[in-house]
Amino acid sequence: MTRAVVIGGGIGGLTAAVALERAGWTVTVFEQAPSIAPVGSGLAIAPNALKALDTIGVGDEVRKLSAVQGEAGIRRPDGRWLSRTSAEEAWARYGDPIVLLLRSALVDLLTVRLSPGSLHVNTRVESIDPKSGRVTTSAGVVDADLVVAADGIRSSTRKALFPGHPEPVYAGVTSWRLVVRSSEPVRAAETWGRGLVFGVMPLTDDQVYCYATAVAAPGERAADEKAELTRLFGGWHRPIPGLLADTDPAVVLRHDLYSMDTPLPAFHRGMAALLGDAAHAMTPHLGQGACQAIEDAVVLGHHATRGGLAAYTADRLARTTRIVRRSRAVGRLTRWSNPLAVPVRDTVMLLAGRLGPNVAFRQFDDVFGWRPPA
Repeated sequence: MTRAVVIGGGIGGLTAAVALERAGWTVTVFEQAPSIAPVGSGLAIAPNALKALDTIGVGDEVRKLSAVQGEAGIRRPDGRWLSRTSAEEAWARYGDPIVLLLRSALVDLLTVRLSPGSLHVNTRVESIDPKSGRVTTSAGVVDADLVVAADGIRSSTRKALFPGHPEPVYAGVTSWRLVVRSSEPVRAAETWGRGLVFGVMPLTDDQVYCYATAVAAPGERAADEKAELTRLFGGWHRPIPGLLADTDPAVVLRHDLYSMDTPLPAFHRGMAALLGDAAHAMTPHLGQGACQAIEDAVVLGHHATRGGLAAYTADRLARTTRIVRRSRAVGRLTRWSNPLAVPVRDTVMLLAGRLGPNVAFRQFDDVFGWRPPA
């Protein structure tokens, strides 16, 4: 039986581990953190990623645990809708809607599918040899037939496989994330202001996942991040002020956004393969970061015992490069702050929205309409 080592216990790494085990591999997962409990945040799973999760038997359970993104769209800070879509239209077009759940819920669903003893936390991978498959960790040495690097945006494995390749670059905006309970019904929406974005995603059990972005210098931080959010967004439309008022300051997370603007020449070298942020870090403006990591994982699971790693690169490199660039382009639009340019941007979105939801969805056909390999 062939043996795989997965570096990283995030969504991409865990999905790859499950996919490989289902394909007959013996898998060991190394995670350097003391646990794989993810930070408190929500997650949007688009139709393409749901189809990928179906291939490893997780899709239906994700659907059961998730809230369906119903009517959604883009709004102005005064609450006026610029564009709108609905779950019914997504369902009809792609066979699934976008569903929303806690990131921890998906991690739990994946973890319970791993073989007992295959997950090792608090274990740091110190080096790999892509030619031999030898992995040196803080707990010892393991020999593998396949090494899967899902070790994130600052991947040390990527640096070892492709030394000198440009690192992800700062996208010019910082982001906040939080989960809060709401006493009133909330509809999914993303609100665009002048260099500012605030997103609202209703989850199950009256929970709401909120995210925000703002133009900022890299590394810039506030003494009180909740107060900073209130300063920036407290005057926007309902329910944003109320959600911020109800937020526990301790749950507010802040991170700068980075993008892999220079694509790698390949997603593999020797016996090692990269996936997720390690391979193609992207901004969150298309909601495809985790979704593309899930796609990577099931495609790798398919090709690892069939077409090999070159086939994996061939399937994934061009697709993820396009999505990275599109997400980056949308992110640049959200950064606009010129008082003359922003109304023009909003008017274009408003006019496009009046043409109907099919116009909006058509732009996502190549993303949401993806199907996993047979």
